[in-house]
Amino acid sequence: MKRFSIVTCMSVALLLSACGGKGDETQARGPDPKLPEPQRGLLPNMKIAEPAAWGDQKPTVPDGYTITAIATDLKIPRQTLVLPNGDIIVAEGRGGNAAKLKPKDVIAGYIKAQGNTKVKGGNRLTLLRDADGDGTYEMKTVFAENLNAPYGLAFDGSKLYVANQDELVSFDYKEGQTKASGPPVSITQLPSEVNHHWTKSMTLSPDGRFLYVGIGSNSNITERGMEVELDRAQVWQIDVKTGAHRVYATGLRNPTALAMQPETGQLWVVVNERDELGPDLVPDYLTSVREGAFYGWPYSYWGQNVDTRVKPQNPEKVAAAVKPDYGLGSHVAALGLSFSQPSMGEKFANGAFVGEHGSWNRPNPVGYKVIFVPFSNGRPAGEPIDFATGFRDDDGKTRGRPVGVTVDPRGALIIADDLSNTVWRVTRNR
Repeated sequence: MKRFSIVTCMSVALLLSACGGKGDETQARGPDPKLPEPQRGLLPNMKIAEPAAWGDQKPTVPDGYTITAIATDLKIPRQTLVLPNGDIIVAEGRGGNAAKLKPKDVIAGYIKAQGNTKVKGGNRLTLLRDADGDGTYEMKTVFAENLNAPYGLAFDGSKLYVANQDELVSFDYKEGQTKASGPPVSITQLPSEVNHHWTKSMTLSPDGRFLYVGIGSNSNITERGMEVELDRAQVWQIDVKTGAHRVYATGLRNPTALAMQPETGQLWVVVNERDELGPDLVPDYLTSVREGAFYGWPYSYWGQNVDTRVKPQNPEKVAAAVKPDYGLGSHVAALGLSFSQPSMGEKFANGAFVGEHGSWNRPNPVGYKVIFVPFSNGRPAGEPIDFATGFRDDDGKTRGRPVGVTVDPRGALIIADDLSNTVWRVTRNR
């Protein structure tokens, strides 16, 4: 790699970013996306996100809705949780420690870094409070600190659960408290060696007995070897009382957000799929998570589409691979998932909000927005609807990147933006 200067890396990347693709027009979405043939090359197409300040601008939301920045100057907000009293918990941090394997990894890492915040991760939980309900969150205070890249959050009435990049922990909680009453209590260790995909997403079962934790793969497509993929690309079911865990589903390359569908109690997930098969493969997806199901990674994608890069292959696993429920488009980097409620208004009453962090590896960027996927009878039913846009301009200026999305039952959508280090709140105009 000594032969490759940063200038050389940048020159190659910019050359690649100048060709191919038509943005959203070429994206495969919905329950039965039409997939193109794979494209292979020396490097994936890459496009630098150019960070810019919001200034007096803000994201665009539908007519009849208003968006407000309720917290700024955070330290990489990832996921949020609305407590019963309306307080908001924000998980802040940055994890991962995977070494670069090849020159292309160094180049890709450099490109991705240009579109991320330069702020150091907080490794903490911040609490936001609007005491008088006027929409202004006048309190911003550290609830707990010295955590290890916290990401997934869940709450059961008396305990706040936090999925660090290496460990699932809990805090005792009493309504109204603004600071943890003691250090976190360990529930179980989580896979953390290499941690190519470090985020540990999480949600709670409707009966409060189990936590479901998403654990991403340690590579794009097993280039580090299968031995480092032990306990990776899975969803675990964890007993909240004992910490005992079992594998609930497998073959999910990077399950970045989990949520329970309120009508059915069914577990759903958004997954970031594999790279380097072209700008329009493979679609990231939203799917129900079936107990014991295998979703394809690494051997195949979107059912039985074999990834020939994986050696040796496993025809039995490919034959058993479950096709996801709903394609979101390739490389949108879906990182947030929250099911809606009627308080969000008739058009957005039944469905799922998805936070799309945005692509780095296609010439015409996609994502960089929050979408709404309509549901009917507990299933996706229709085209995705843009809900919060304007995080990236047509000229390439990127002011924000959505991560977690959380529906406040009182009628608001909370959006964590980890580029501008802001938490946004979208409400209906009354």
